[in-house]
Amino acid sequence: MSAEKKERPVVPEGVSEYTTTRQMPANEKGFIGYETEWKQFQKEVKYETPKKP
Repeated sequence: MSAEKKERPVVPEGVSEYTTTRQMPANEKGFIGYETEWKQFQKEVKYETPKKP
């Protein structure tokens, strides 16, 4: 049978509405990871204490 390939195919950048995923280069052990960037889809507002009645 054929031996397992040492090189992995290059995966194109994945883009969706809120995320972008890129393939990272292989480390010394051959592990290939993925980097994900998230876009904010919620607005964070500073908390204000309510007025006393």
